[in-house]
Amino acid sequence: MNIRMTSSDKDLRDAFFDELYAIARQDPRVILLTADMGAHSLGRFKKDLSRQYINVCVAEQNMISVAAGLALGGKKVFVYTIIPFATMRCFEQIKVDVCCMRLPVTVVGIGTGLTYGGDGPTHHGIQDIAVMRSLPEMTILNPCDAVITQAAARLAYEQQGPVYVRLERGRFPLIYGAGSADFSRGLHQIREGEDITLIATGNMVHRAVEAADILRKKFLSVRVVDVYRIKPLNTALLIKMMEGTKGVVTLEENCLTGGLGSAVSEVLCDSCKGIALKRLAIPDEHCFASGDREALQQLYQLDVSNIVHSIVRWFPQRAEHVFMEGKEDGFRH
Repeated sequence: MNIRMTSSDKDLRDAFFDELYAIARQDPRVILLTADMGAHSLGRFKKDLSRQYINVCVAEQNMISVAAGLALGGKKVFVYTIIPFATMRCFEQIKVDVCCMRLPVTVVGIGTGLTYGGDGPTHHGIQDIAVMRSLPEMTILNPCDAVITQAAARLAYEQQGPVYVRLERGRFPLIYGAGSADFSRGLHQIREGEDITLIATGNMVHRAVEAADILRKKFLSVRVVDVYRIKPLNTALLIKMMEGTKGVVTLEENCLTGGLGSAVSEVLCDSCKGIALKRLAIPDEHCFASGDREALQQLYQLDVSNIVHSIVRWFPQRAEHVFMEGKEDGFRH
């Protein structure tokens, strides 16, 4: 896979659509449908590839059916809108029109987790993983930085069947350098550790790295794993990365039910691995609180300080020693 270096100050949405634009220029079969969505990087599609760009307006369910028809005609189709409208509103169309016929349609959703914090439950992307995981034919990609987001566009293009890509908004520090990982594997270990395996996805990968660095200074050697392909999980590699540690923690900005933590628990159960598991996620409830993303993450204890505290409370080894130190470091008790 030929991936160009992408700077850390690039918006992840632009990283994806800039790569898709480069692909579309080389392959006229690539069609992008949007539901009246805007993005800086979509401007070139409208201007240079007008025959490969269709705005279906605010008609998301119809957009999926149009995509299915185009795919049946030999096109490689990408559809783009806000996550709840791309997935839950269109679930029946995705299931029947796309998945049952295994069509090469990629659903691109923007606004993972609590991105649209002030808009309430109608705009929160916290149940979509559970919904899309239930479709047997679906591949789910959830990248965390600009490099792997750029790679996700080509991974989706190269797939022969349905794909769902969850896009973050905004700019994030680089986790990966160009050519630093084999993104076809579905997950990657980005920190070494012996005590706990901390498994994260999407923007929570950055929280996981920060938490691991803090815990390492305190008492815990934390292995960090980025699961950027949630389905199908690379089960054999995931088991290998969990083995040798005393516990596993999953971290996600999604509903506790049906997300990454559920997927990992299924792997542990099915493989009969007796490894303790702690899931950190949004509780099984609608979020009616209003605020920016950071405020809502703190509300649900998904900020770095609370993540560290939750792991310390859960992990039994040397916890008392850390609690005593934590009184001086501002840990919440």
